Amino acid sequence: MELRRYRASDCDKMAELFYQTVHCVNARDYTKEQLNAWASGTVDLEEWNRPFFEHRGYRVIREQTVIRKGIPLTNFVMEK
Repeated sequence: MELRRYRASDCDKMAELFYQTVHCVNARDYTKEQLNAWASGTVDLEEWNRPFFEHRGYRVIREQTVIRKGIPLTNFVMEK
């Protein structure tokens, strides 16, 4: 598996992944109405393609890598 940075061309696939994840993984815990409110399947790709957290007032403090089961995972420490 190759990990790479996000590209704007990934946006439509990310939106589809989000929808499928909400509707499959959470189907036993929420009503259909709740699932559709959470992930309707119709998203504004322009809005999804801006940095989500930064547009909500967060800023990146630092990038960090944690090891889980021998696998490095990158995440970000953020502050609002």
